[in-house]
Amino acid sequence: MKIIETLNLIFKYKTYTENQETPEEKTVLDDVSISIKKGDFVGILGHNGSGKSTLARQLTALLQPSGGTVFIKNMDSSRPENIIPIRRTAGMVFQNPDNQIIGNLVEEDVAFGPENLGVPTEQIWTRIAEALEATGMTAYREKSPGSLSGGQKQKVAIAGILAMEPECIVFDEPTAMLDPRGRKEVLDAIRHLNRDKGITVIYITHHIEEVEHADYIYVMNEGQVAMEGRPEQLWEQADAIRALGISLPFDKELLFLLRQGGMDIPAEIQDGRALEKFLLQSGPGNIEQDNS
Repeated sequence: MKIIETLNLIFKYKTYTENQETPEEKTVLDDVSISIKKGDFVGILGHNGSGKSTLARQLTALLQPSGGTVFIKNMDSSRPENIIPIRRTAGMVFQNPDNQIIGNLVEEDVAFGPENLGVPTEQIWTRIAEALEATGMTAYREKSPGSLSGGQKQKVAIAGILAMEPECIVFDEPTAMLDPRGRKEVLDAIRHLNRDKGITVIYITHHIEEVEHADYIYVMNEGQVAMEGRPEQLWEQADAIRALGISLPFDKELLFLLRQGGMDIPAEIQDGRALEKFLLQSGPGNIEQDNS
């Protein structure tokens, strides 16, 4: 079942320069068609300026299409009466949690969304407890967000969206401002929401290793979908991915370089653990070179 679909999506904006009467029009998204199934973890990859963050805002009705159509749970995002229902269906977590956190206490911040949706008070308290538990932040319920680490703040932002009970959450480079420990904390929380809570996750990033276990990946370039497929399908097109300015995960990069160098590695070996096992079993004298 599709929860989100874009059909020939186009987005343009106008820019003015000094002493210019007629604005210039810039196309940011050009004929983008994607389909996302309910419950999936979908990665949207791309370098800076590829259009991926603009696409994220289209998927949550924060921006309206200049052309084409965006459907969120069969609701057309261009229709004003659909905006509130869409935002109840699809929430968004931004790159900088400080831009999303407004409460003096963690529990106040998590309550903000459901309060604005008109959720009854008793239900709000239940949602706060459940959202904080899901993100591992229960112990910080009465703490000030300002006293938290970057990773903890991002988990509070996630809890705030989760308390609104969306069916889908769009994450726009949520680990970009975090250290390695914070990145791991946030990624683990997001994977838990998808795997254990069944929430559809759309994860925007330029770090391919963050989406290597996704159900499906779209690769953006110059406002268009340049590549798409399951992760294992994309690994087989390493040259094409590299040409788009995206590095493969380390183990996939190593496999690619070894095969490119002529080492005969079976096609079913797709990750570092399998490669390590293969090399140990083969031994240095038993690995054939493909010199064709």
